[in-house]
Amino acid sequence: MIKTLLDRNSNTAILLAGILSIIVGVGVARFAFTSLLPFMLEDFLSLTYTGVLASFNFAGYLSGAIFSIFIKDINTKVKYFRIGMILSIITTLILATTTNETLWLVSRVIAGFGSAMVLIVGSALVMVKLNFEDKTKAMGIHFSGIGFAIAVSELISQTVLKNGTWADAWLVLSVFAFIVSFYAIYILSFDKVLKKEVVKHTLSKSIFTPYVILLIFAYFTEGVGFVVQGTFLPDIINSLEGLEGYGNLGWLIVGIAGIPSSILWMRLAHNYGSVNAIILAMALQIIGILIPAFSTNITLNLLSGALYGSTFIGLVALFMNLGGQLAGKNPVVLMGSMTAAYGIGQVGAPLYSVALIDYFGNYNSTLYVTAFIVFLGILFLLLAKRIQKIKS
Repeated sequence: MIKTLLDRNSNTAILLAGILSIIVGVGVARFAFTSLLPFMLEDFLSLTYTGVLASFNFAGYLSGAIFSIFIKDINTKVKYFRIGMILSIITTLILATTTNETLWLVSRVIAGFGSAMVLIVGSALVMVKLNFEDKTKAMGIHFSGIGFAIAVSELISQTVLKNGTWADAWLVLSVFAFIVSFYAIYILSFDKVLKKEVVKHTLSKSIFTPYVILLIFAYFTEGVGFVVQGTFLPDIINSLEGLEGYGNLGWLIVGIAGIPSSILWMRLAHNYGSVNAIILAMALQIIGILIPAFSTNITLNLLSGALYGSTFIGLVALFMNLGGQLAGKNPVVLMGSMTAAYGIGQVGAPLYSVALIDYFGNYNSTLYVTAFIVFLGILFLLLAKRIQKIKS
């Protein structure tokens, strides 16, 4: 077993390394911030500044996502994956050791870039290295790492917080990330330098049909739908009467629900069509977004976390898979456009969220606006289906 886990070409080792890298690059460098937010709000952060930090983090991720599209050479991908892992650790250590606001802003931007290198470039390495004829199911297992990332970073944070501070939690998270990164970096590399010719395809604007443009708009709305709960969910639950202290349980449920989600949604897409699966997932997400605005029931609000966790990871997989199918031999431009649209939604959402929270004094208006924007995404998709039906 140990021999298998240390074999760079073992599928088991590759998948384990991929999941561990996501725990570092997405769990520690991104989602641990959501987990620790209620404690940092009590002590150091204001909600407005939190929105700015979240927006900067997503701007860093967006720049990294677009940058990663143009990394063609596999050996360069290995290099940037390693850079992403190192940045994820260093930026976490900064949060543990200083409360300088400028350093935090810079740190969140760089952490966002690092997360993109780990998730996007790291996933490309996993896909290249896996030795399966059909890699779809295996990549579903790989992306379950996002659910593990939330759950593991949450469990570490809460364990430290029993006797320590949020700064202690950041310190432990950075040490944990440092230790597991050795394994991920060792496995997700190659025994020798690979020479892989890059096939160049001509750029065709004809891919941007009305159907594809509507899909891009829908993915923008999902970028908005992802952010609000992804940034504030523990604090949203804690702000409800009688639910103080339950926010982090809700966040743990997000991670647990997210673990099998991409596998299940990809199966639904295979059986019933990608657009139909996306519409269902977005409808469930809207229900999850609205629950805290209408109810203070603990079970329903924990269900809100489960609905969020079980949809947002699946939706990324569904949209990216559909984009890949539509793009054919030239996925770069379409993937880049979809990622940019999603990223713009991510950058903008925290800013309108904190503006509405400051004005109204609670999260309700933010949740209504977010749910409405995701609903617009469903309308875009229904219109896209109608266009396809008319064409066929």
